[in-house]
Amino acid sequence: MPSRRLFLQRSLQLTALAALSQAFPGYAAERSKVYPFTLGVASGSPRHDSVVIWTRLLPDPLNAQALAPMVYKVLWEVAEDEGFKRIVSKGEVFALPDLAHSVHVDVTGLSPGRWYWYRFIHGDAISPVARTRTAPVMDAPLSTLKLAVASCQHWEFGEYAAHRHIAQANPDLVAFLGDYIYEWGPYDLKHPAKPRRRDIESSNLEEYRARYAQYKSDPQLQAAHHAAPWLVTWDDHEVCNDYGNERDERLDANFILRRAAAYQAFYEHMPVRLHKVTVLPSQFAHMRIYERFDWGRLARFHVLDDRQYRSPQICAKPGRGGANVVTQAECTSRNDSALTLLGAEQEKWLAQGLASSQAKWNILTQQTFMAQTNLSNVNVDGEGKFWTDGWDGYPAARQRLFDDIEKHRPSNPVVISGDVHTFYAANLKRDFWKKSSPDNPVLATEFCGTSITSNSRPQERTDQIVAQNPHIKYGRSDKRGFMLLDISANKMLTQFVALDDVSKADSGISTLKSFMVEDGKAGLVSI
Repeated sequence: MPSRRLFLQRSLQLTALAALSQAFPGYAAERSKVYPFTLGVASGSPRHDSVVIWTRLLPDPLNAQALAPMVYKVLWEVAEDEGFKRIVSKGEVFALPDLAHSVHVDVTGLSPGRWYWYRFIHGDAISPVARTRTAPVMDAPLSTLKLAVASCQHWEFGEYAAHRHIAQANPDLVAFLGDYIYEWGPYDLKHPAKPRRRDIESSNLEEYRARYAQYKSDPQLQAAHHAAPWLVTWDDHEVCNDYGNERDERLDANFILRRAAAYQAFYEHMPVRLHKVTVLPSQFAHMRIYERFDWGRLARFHVLDDRQYRSPQICAKPGRGGANVVTQAECTSRNDSALTLLGAEQEKWLAQGLASSQAKWNILTQQTFMAQTNLSNVNVDGEGKFWTDGWDGYPAARQRLFDDIEKHRPSNPVVISGDVHTFYAANLKRDFWKKSSPDNPVLATEFCGTSITSNSRPQERTDQIVAQNPHIKYGRSDKRGFMLLDISANKMLTQFVALDDVSKADSGISTLKSFMVEDGKAGLVSI
């Protein structure tokens, strides 16, 4: 006998299907043999009048070839209410095999600053109902924004309890700062005893698709997508560890083909817009992800890409690409002014965005920790030790960014970061070796979130790093979790939220530390 829950689900589905005859006259729903919405739905890239909604048809998350290579029609609806009594936009779209039967709809003509509900229909199968919202218009009164920030969610290193808590926090917006998947690890959930060898890597489109499907099958991750729209960018593991531009750690001559496959899989699984609509695989190798989003006059998000356009990391290990830990004496070229992390075009674009911003808060939404992080126990200019994959590998590029902040004086610049699997709070200034002063003021504040699951260094080592770098005011690497930012016209309140136990799907949470940034006053205030 079917359970009461299944009976209620089927009753709700039949009710919804009955309404389709009114929403889509002439629509005849064929009975679905399998449920195709196993990866849930998502929304993102919100503007004041539009938002992207996404899904992918895939009956079995562990079988990326579960659907026949055909074109499938998918219906979509956006409503003002969860019961879909007041539908404001609807249509049909085709799920193409060339894009893994993923669906992206840029829903336009929406009202600013309000919540909506959306769903997809294929045959008689109805997707989960999810919530999204639009941004306020520029002349709207300044209100508030609750922002959740997350990154780095290696599947094999823990449960996604953090995403359940993100959903329960009821954010207006989620910013995900990279490493949504990791390119390495066993794919098969049915054989968890497979060894966790680093050499089990995704290298082609089918394998990247399989990794995304595995990750997105998680119900707690789906819940966070269903709760609010997302802003997303990528870091290295969406492709491979420590890649820079067109060079990977192995110096593979064909790496650009792997990057194209990885970027295409990213697009197929994320609620983002393409700047150039195409299904040609070669063009995905140069897919633009950096973008600017205004939340009325309250906040401008400068979403950056510090992987695709960067100069390859300097002073790599012999015969290798990727990052290294070096001293200034070992790697004098680290200060080369020609090195760029964002690329010349994106640097110019960012400067223009900072100069033109009318927002109260300017949030640089990016991957890697920006504050100088001297790893040596010698705290003397010229004698430090630095990891070259992040901004410390590109100090001249960082100074150019700081020059732009000083020149254009955007209101309340704040940097949010991920990548290093550590909670950090830091003050950013031109000369990190010197104390803050009128000649060396704090230019911006940085909040770096720990990972959703990915592991990190021992806390003892992080304590040493904080002690060696006085501008870093806080560091915790022994906890997994996320950040919650409550933003108003007068202040930004940031909470570092940590899981009790990342190995438990039902883990509780606690707030480790809270900081405040006041309007017009750069720098952290501990609360």
